[in-house]
Amino acid sequence: MTETNWFSEDAATFGDRLAAAREAAGLQQKELAAQIGVKVETLIAWEHDLKEPRANRLQMLSGILGVSLSWLLTGDGEGPTDPGDVDVIPDDIAAILTEIRAVRTQIVQRTDRLAQLEKRLRAALKDS
Repeated sequence: MTETNWFSEDAATFGDRLAAAREAAGLQQKELAAQIGVKVETLIAWEHDLKEPRANRLQMLSGILGVSLSWLLTGDGEGPTDPGDVDVIPDDIAAILTEIRAVRTQIVQRTDRLAQLEKRLRAALKDS
C-alpha cells in the first residue's frame, strides 16, 4: 500500500497546509488572526497563497497550530493527521490544548517584545 503525503509540496501549497492545520486545531480564521495579531484578511490571503507571512509570524503559526515550521513550509515534518484519520478529541482535552496554544502564542509575543526592548536599550547605551 502506498502512503500518500497529502500535504507535500507536490500535493499542497503553503496556504493549503496553513488552512488544514488551522482546521485541525479547531480554530476559525478570526480566532487565529487575533491570536497572531493580524487582520482576518491577511490570514485569508496567506491561506489563498496571495501573500506570505514574515518569519516571526511563521514561528507563531507553527506554535499555535502545533505543527513544525518545516511542515508548514514544505509538508515534511510534524503536521496534523491526514484527512480521514482525525480522531475525536474530548471537549475537556480540546480546551486544554487551546489554552496551551494561547500560552505559547503569548510567550512568542513576549519574546518579540523583549527583543525590541533589548535593541532600544543597546541603542540608548550606545548614545550615552
